[in-house]
Parts: sequence; C-alpha cells; structure tokens
Amino acid sequence: MKQLFLWISLCLTQFLMAQNGTETIKVTDMLAISQVGNVSISPDGSKTLFAVTSIEPEGENKWEYRYVNKLYLLNNEGSSTAKAITGGKESASQPVWSPDSKQILFVRPVDGRAQLFLLSLDGGEPVQLTRFKYGVGSPRWSPDGKKIIFSVNLRLEQLLADEELNPGKKPPSWSLEKPGFPANEFLLNNAKPDPDGNTDEIRAYLNLNASAQKAKVINKLNFQQESTTSGELSFTHFFIMNADGSGTAKAITHGFNRFNGIDFTPDGQHIILTGNAGLTENPDRVLESEIYIANTDGSNMRKILGEKGKSYNSPAVSPSGKWMAFQFGGTSFVSVPSLAIMPLNGQATDMVVIPFDRNKSGITWSKDEQSLYFTAQSNGGAPLYKADIKTKQVKQLSGYDAGINSFDIYNDMVVYSKTQVSNPSELYGNNISMQNEKRLTAFNHNWLQQKKLSFPEKFSFVNEKGMTVEYWVMKPANYEAGKKYPTILNIHGGPSAMWGPGENSMWHEFQYYAAKGYVVVYGNPRGSGGYGTDFLRGNVNDWGTGPTSDVLTYLTKAGSGGFIDTSRLAVTGGSYAGYLVAWIIAHDQRFKAACAQRGVYELGTFFGEGNAWRLVPNYFGGYPWEEKAKPILERESPINYVDKIKTPFIIFHGENDLRTGVIQSEMLYKSLKVLGRTVEYVRHPGGTHELTRSGNNRQRIDQMLRTIEFFDRFIKH
Repeated sequence: MKQLFLWISLCLTQFLMAQNGTETIKVTDMLAISQVGNVSISPDGSKTLFAVTSIEPEGENKWEYRYVNKLYLLNNEGSSTAKAITGGKESASQPVWSPDSKQILFVRPVDGRAQLFLLSLDGGEPVQLTRFKYGVGSPRWSPDGKKIIFSVNLRLEQLLADEELNPGKKPPSWSLEKPGFPANEFLLNNAKPDPDGNTDEIRAYLNLNASAQKAKVINKLNFQQESTTSGELSFTHFFIMNADGSGTAKAITHGFNRFNGIDFTPDGQHIILTGNAGLTENPDRVLESEIYIANTDGSNMRKILGEKGKSYNSPAVSPSGKWMAFQFGGTSFVSVPSLAIMPLNGQATDMVVIPFDRNKSGITWSKDEQSLYFTAQSNGGAPLYKADIKTKQVKQLSGYDAGINSFDIYNDMVVYSKTQVSNPSELYGNNISMQNEKRLTAFNHNWLQQKKLSFPEKFSFVNEKGMTVEYWVMKPANYEAGKKYPTILNIHGGPSAMWGPGENSMWHEFQYYAAKGYVVVYGNPRGSGGYGTDFLRGNVNDWGTGPTSDVLTYLTKAGSGGFIDTSRLAVTGGSYAGYLVAWIIAHDQRFKAACAQRGVYELGTFFGEGNAWRLVPNYFGGYPWEEKAKPILERESPINYVDKIKTPFIIFHGENDLRTGVIQSEMLYKSLKVLGRTVEYVRHPGGTHELTRSGNNRQRIDQMLRTIEFFDRFIKH
C-alpha cells in the first residue's frame, strides 16, 4: 500500500511539473483560449459532434479580434484526431444529428439572418435548406428523419401582417398597454400619414416616424435590452418542414402566444412545447412557464403542467416516451428549481420529486429509463450527477475541482467538455461511472504545456449564521517561500453566481493576476449559487453587511498563511461584486486600491435603469416607493456611504450596459470627484454587461490591463 501511495504521488508530481512550464500567463493568452461545447454523440454511437469557439484576428487590424464558432467531428473508436467540418468566415452553431447518423443540421448566418444548413457525412459542402425572411434557429429532427422543426423570431408588426402565423391579421386579445387604447384600437388605423391632417392621419404619420427609427415609442414593461432600449414586442413561433428541403415549411404555432422550446416525442407523433399559450395579459407581466403536448402540426394542444406562480421548464421525455422529466419552481429569482418526473400521459398529481438542492442542467435519460443524468454547479465545481428513479437518490459522479459544461451519453459511454485549473476547456471521454477519463482534444493543452500556472488551495469556515463558506487561495505563479506578496481579493457577481476551479469565466483573469505577482483570493459568500436554497437566500435584505463579513473573513484567514502582505491589498469585482466593492471600501479601510466593474450603487436608480430590476423586489421585498422597502433600499445602497470612501478607486462601465445601467457609476464617480477623492472612471464605448466575458476582445484586454496598472500604481510602487 505504501509503494502504491508513493507511485500515485510521483505520477501526480510529474503531471503538475509537466503542466507547469516556464512561461507565465500573459494578457494576450486570453486570445488563445478555445471553448468546447454543444457535445452530441451520434445516434449510432460511432461519432461525437461538438462546437469550438475560438478567437481570431479581425481582418488586417492587428489589434482587433473576432469570435469564430466551428463544428468538429471525432470518431469514438480508435485514436483519431477531431476534424473541423465547417470553416469559412461565418460561424456555425446549434448542430443536431440526423437519426441515421449520416447528416448534420446546423445554423449559419446568410445576409445577416440565420438559416439552416445540411451537411452530409458522405462528403460535399453544406447545403442551405432555408431562406426564411425572419431567420431561423433551434432545429430538431423528427425520429424518422423525414421532418425538421425550427423556430423563428419576429416583431409585433411582422406578426400582425403575417397571414399564416396570425390568421385574419387580428390584433392580440390582451392589451399592448398603449394609454387611451385599452382594446388596441390604434392598430386598426388605416389612414394615410399626414402631419397636417386629422387625428388618424397624424397618428399614421407618428407611426411612420417610429418605423423609420426617428422615435422610440415605449409602452412595454421590459423595454431595456442588454445594450439598448426598445418598445418592440417579439414572438417565437415554430415551423415544420421536409428534411430534404422540399415543399413549404408550415407553421405549427400561431397567434400572440409565447413559446421558447420544442421537441418531438420519441415516437414522432407529438411535440412537447414550453412557454405560454392562450395569454390573457401582456407577456411582460407573465413570469410563469408551462409545458404542453400537441400533434406535430400543432393541433390538439393541451397543457401538461402549469399554474399561477410556478415555472415549469426543461422537459426531457424518456426513450420509450412513457415518462417526462422536468424542473419546476416559483417565479422568484432567489430559488432553486426542483427536479421531478411524471408519466407523459399523466396528471400533475402523478408527479414524483427527486430531491436535490442545486440548479440542474442538461437533464438526460439513461437508455433503460432507470436513471437521470445532469450537471449542477456545486461547491466550486459543476459535477456530473446520476439520479436513481426508484430510490430518488442522487449520486455525484465527478469532483468539485472541475466543471462539466456540456455532455452526452450513449450506453455506458459519456463524452463531455470540462473546465479545470490545468486547462480551461477540452473534450473528454469516460465510462458512465466516470472512472476511466481520457482527454480527446488538445485545443488548449498544447499551448499550455509551456505555461507556469498557479493552482488554488481550497479552505472553508463557518460564519455566524452557521453556513459553511468556501474560498480559494492562489499563490503567485513564481512564488518563493518566505516572501510576502500583494494580494487581490476578487469577488463574484450575480449575486447568485458561483466561483471555483470548475468555473471557466475567470480562468484567465485569475492566472494573469497570479502571473503578475499577486496572490488571488476568491470564494463564495452567502447568497452564492451552488450551495442550496438556504445559502442562496442568505443575503436577502442583506446585500452589504453579511456578504462583506464573509469575504473579509476569508481574506483575513488567507493572510494567516504568512505569504500575504496585508499592507498591500486590492479588491475587485463586477456587477453585484461592483456593488460589494463600493460597500466594502466605504466600511473598511484596509485596501490600498479598489476596482468596481459594471456595478450597482443606488438601488432605487437600479430599479429604474437596469433590465435586471426584478432583483429589487425579489431581494428587498418591495419597490422604491413602498414604505416597507424604502429604509431597506436606502440602508443597502453604497452611494449613501460615499463620503466614507477614501481608497484609490477605478470604476468601469460599458457604455451600452443596460443590465445594471451606467447612471449609477456616473453618480458614484461624480460624488467621489466632488469629494476630492482619488478616483478614475473608464467607459468602454459599445460595451455591454458581458464585456469581460463575450465582449470586444480589445476592450476585454484593455479592462484587465487598466485594472492591474491601477493596482500597481498604489501597491507595487
């Protein structure tokens, strides 16, 4: 046994030495990272299809880069190398196998609109199947391979004028909430536009101006998108067509309903839909989601599951078509959906719940229908889990030290993409018990062999509420024992996000800061996802004090290791973490520099300017004008403590970020400037809330460099 232990230790040491090269991570290494996803095993089990998102130079401009999505194919037998099956300038996405495993359907843009393409594995170029005026998406094959279902997304005025999708071209039965027109009478105005005419002609002229984008007329509740405002309502409908592209696609759904998902049942006789049929009020007012079954032409639609105050989603029908797995929960943002199964032809009373207090993804049936497989963010990772249908017991199949992002199963084989500290994304194969892993690609593996990485150590403590809080400490890449190092406390947003070694969005940033000579400390304070409902709700009515206690506690505990220079500390974070950074430096003076990105600083303003405004009533129990909520929102808004901020502070915001809105960052910056504090404000033109994750790559690099340069001003020099 002792010899076996020594052998395992030697192998592990050799692995880490091989992984750790001599070059530290550079900021531009961000451009070398490829992300593997959309993993799908062919119906016959012989091949695996997957997508790879990479970053490539944009034309001749050496500083600009674009995202490219390509499809790859890998033989599951033998030691073959994955091969790209799509190329060119345009990306390919949403790939699906034909039932006979001989063709692949995918989506690619043509003249600015997504269209369906069919690729035969017998050879030849992809064939364009659709030229749909609205563009298409979400393709699904019928089990016999003869039909294809796809979605289209269209605006209200398009739906009003579409005879097939809206027979009779009638207006919706529910109100569009235009003041003075309770029954949508304004839609019946057929007058000619004339600014000098009668009332109807003036209204027609005003409508013409709105159509020409000379005015935005807003009556809808959810008018803030990610990067702009819009008064437009949009609708998703589904069509069915012959798989060979012959004939005309026929609409399956009609009218002013709201659907968001569809698939065939295994026998091909029915379709399962999610969304809302028979709406009686404006869809912006509806938070519920329901599950329906219908014939493949959309007829005889009936509701399987749905009730007021509940959301039912993610239906997955078993291979025989007898059972349906799904998730359900309340419409509150601060909750964890439940997993359940029921007979497909049964009633809600037949539902059987499988207890598991985590957010589940990718629900997949085993062939024998005795198990469900899924992934779930948990304790810093995203393991693969197996739920036993009979016992209702859930078994964890992989570790917390990695994140499985996309997977598929065929008999006793599982293929998946995975994130871990040693590699941000690759494709792996394994047996169904996850005991025989094999790496199948080397998109990041090869270039990482020359890199010297920092591997985090995991710790935990129990806070004053009895909650176990986990955190990680990363030493500098060129760490030397006996030295003390400056440290960055990095906080996640959400507030319900979760960080850990299995989360890929921060892989490069953490490694880059470690390469620049900083200790990096991060963790999951109360309110984080991945630890169950009670932990998730641990910051309700308490966005500031409680989470601050957790993050400062684990920073202090990390310092007990002796290698952190507590006189050279920095703190950073985005979105909710931007909020928490501002809160912390207004209540604690230990940091030499701070950075807040795309943050929330005044909750009343956030309710008005951010499209994530529902966080306000969900977390604080009311709206800014309600007496019960007013004192809470005032107490919890960092802007009300701005005079206490003395830490050198850099504030970032994307110019087009409407998830949190830019006004609050302007308020914070202007207030600090009036107070004469050390503050710098950076706006990224065109940047949205997703700038650091999927935004312009030059701006992503810019923000990272500006952050570290700002910290260096006050910490290293």
